[in-house]
Amino acid sequence: MSSYKLSCTLSGHEMDVRAVAAAIHPDGAIVTGSRDRTTRLWVPQGDGKSYQEGHCMSGHNNFISAICIMPPSDKYPNGLIVTGSNDNNINAYSLESPLPVFTLEGHANTVCTLAAGKFGTLLSGSWDTTAKVWLNQRNVMTLKGHEAAVWAVALMPTQGLMLTGSADKNIKLWRAGKCERTFTGHSDCVRALAILSEIEFLSASNDTTVRRWLTTGECTHQYHGHTNFIYSISVLPNGQDFVTSGEDRTVRVWQGGENTQTLTLPAQSVWCVATLINGDIVTGSSDGMARVYTSNPDRVGSSEALDLYNKQLASFTMPAKAQAFGGIKMEDLPGKKDLDKPGTRDGQTKLVRNGDIVEAFSWSAADGEWTKIGDVVGDTDSEARPSTSRVMYEGKEYDYVFDVDIEEGKTPLKLPYNISDDPWRAAQTFIHKHDLSQYYLEQVANFIVDNTKGVTLGGPPVVDAVDPFTGAGRYIPGSTADPNLPQIGSGGSGPSDPFTGGSRYMPAAMGASGAAPQVQTGVQQPAVNNHTPSNPFFPKTSIVRFDTANPQAMLGKVKEFNDVIDASMQMNEETFGILQSFVNVTGDGTQGDSPTSQQLDVLWRLLQWPTDKVFPAIDILRLAIRHPAVNQHYCNTKDGEEFLSHLLGLASPSSPPANRMLVFRTLCNTFAQQDGRQLMATKMDNILSTVSESVAIKNKNMNIAMATLLLNFAVELHTSNDVEAKSQCLSVVSTMVASEPDAEASFRLLVAMGTLMTGDDNSVAIVRSLDVLAYVSKLAASKEPAKVRDCAKLVAQMLN
Repeated sequence: MSSYKLSCTLSGHEMDVRAVAAAIHPDGAIVTGSRDRTTRLWVPQGDGKSYQEGHCMSGHNNFISAICIMPPSDKYPNGLIVTGSNDNNINAYSLESPLPVFTLEGHANTVCTLAAGKFGTLLSGSWDTTAKVWLNQRNVMTLKGHEAAVWAVALMPTQGLMLTGSADKNIKLWRAGKCERTFTGHSDCVRALAILSEIEFLSASNDTTVRRWLTTGECTHQYHGHTNFIYSISVLPNGQDFVTSGEDRTVRVWQGGENTQTLTLPAQSVWCVATLINGDIVTGSSDGMARVYTSNPDRVGSSEALDLYNKQLASFTMPAKAQAFGGIKMEDLPGKKDLDKPGTRDGQTKLVRNGDIVEAFSWSAADGEWTKIGDVVGDTDSEARPSTSRVMYEGKEYDYVFDVDIEEGKTPLKLPYNISDDPWRAAQTFIHKHDLSQYYLEQVANFIVDNTKGVTLGGPPVVDAVDPFTGAGRYIPGSTADPNLPQIGSGGSGPSDPFTGGSRYMPAAMGASGAAPQVQTGVQQPAVNNHTPSNPFFPKTSIVRFDTANPQAMLGKVKEFNDVIDASMQMNEETFGILQSFVNVTGDGTQGDSPTSQQLDVLWRLLQWPTDKVFPAIDILRLAIRHPAVNQHYCNTKDGEEFLSHLLGLASPSSPPANRMLVFRTLCNTFAQQDGRQLMATKMDNILSTVSESVAIKNKNMNIAMATLLLNFAVELHTSNDVEAKSQCLSVVSTMVASEPDAEASFRLLVAMGTLMTGDDNSVAIVRSLDVLAYVSKLAASKEPAKVRDCAKLVAQMLN
């Protein structure tokens, strides 16, 4: 059999590709699922070695973690694409719509694995430690017995036999809902399963091994080759050979019981691999790409595509510890001359010294040559965090698992945390899990920030940063940070801390977790005057938005309130359907389809609801106002004044705090489009007056929203010559700084102040006249957070 080579790269996802599968229709198509919360269908083209995106599906509120294909049925002649997500739900899609035809709810945590069987049977596994059997959109059976997350499921050809693999290191065989046998042998999480026959199957594990089992319980073979976690396994068309992928950057081909080929990818994590009916293999990886590899010479990519791929591979930078290269000593490494010696096995890695650079090469047995796979950086003293240092807790992987002493004499509670998490969200989850008082929220969040030692938090969109409306009617605001704005705990640079803390109402993340892409205002950075030392904080040149949300939770709250308000204001089912369509069209704030005038009218009517019931409508507006068509509709020169007047009325002193906070967030997002920016500039006086009325209120989320609004005005005014407007803005900023709000609000106010003063001696003089230096100096003298202290020092230097 010929060796596998790159056929093509499928580029379209914005984040990690976490799941791949071979589609049933069209023939030869591929399905991919990503952290960007989309699932995409790729259709093969006539040349046999390229694919085009043919269908993009959405509907999950968190990242896609599993995909399977349901066979055709009378109702769905082309089958269904089924996805599992970190939003705990399962969605099923047809090719006729980008939205799911149905959603299965029932798991209490991430749905991380799926398998389809005969007659419409679906098997799902979850971090909630259970597997569920679904038939005709109903949960007909729940398999309980594992002690940790169920990472893998599979259906045996014999009807009624099911397999589950778990983070408790065990595999279980089930019949009719009862566990018939438990397979033990792996020393770490079982991450993947693959069926070979009616009596044989394969398992792959974090312990770096693959095992071959008989259903009678015997392990007949162990396969060694990977050097880090194995995430995925798929059987080749001959039914015996297979491929695996893992955290060591490789896909490995196993033929006749041997690792016959190792493909190294230009990405750290190869999350998934699947085989196609023609024998090709498709992978999904942490660089957001899916790649197709083929052993058929006719489908090998062009020389240009192969050259680009090899360059990407050669330029990849590998932390030494993450690749198990710790303890490297430059003087002990051979020079490149050592590459004249052939390797001893396919995939063998060799490090060589090339001047002051350590280069890594992999031996290709098929090609009989060493291929460069990247440059190695760091050593055993490096600060690089290897993926192998992640800690397992309750079947999931974390960067940290802290011991938290809540009460003396009692066993410490475990607090799991990933550096991409929102510390406030992690703290809130911890409090809910252990039924603790909200009194502990700030303590726990600060504990996380302090003990992550300035590691950049937030990372790529944390699509798991999603807070629902809770059953108790408390809607918990959560949010994401601007990647261009340093956040608490970041040591003064990089994205990290939340916009919100632990108040009552939190729209959850629309972005994939973490921070959503920020709107650029097009403001150019001016020349810096002599007062301004070089710093990473200001001038800020792009606005900050509040993109976090859970649209379905908002709609649920609207529906709840709709049942209790006066009948004259209630919506019927048809009107509610129009609102749902509006949210689907505008919720992500992108250009996409434009909403209809009917949809816009429904939202406007909703905004007239009583003040104690209107907050979910404001939150829907907060998301929608980022959409160009919505922004233009409400903010145009004809209608903008009436729209803003109504909005500011909802932020009056008599309005509930939730309304006021959400109005300020909506105003922040209004800057996202030109019509909105123009309206904000025209009515800045009215808006700042409304902000001033709320300065004295000690509400963390409201303070952060107001500070962000002032920061956005500062961004817009930065290059302006309007001294009066700058003076007015600086006056409100200084008043708010003097009220001594929380650290995050103070930081944003400092950035606003610094942005306006940069390159503008008049603004410096204005701030000096406002007698704010004492408050800035107090912040500069504080120990934590470091970014507040450092930013305050820079502002103080400009004022001295």
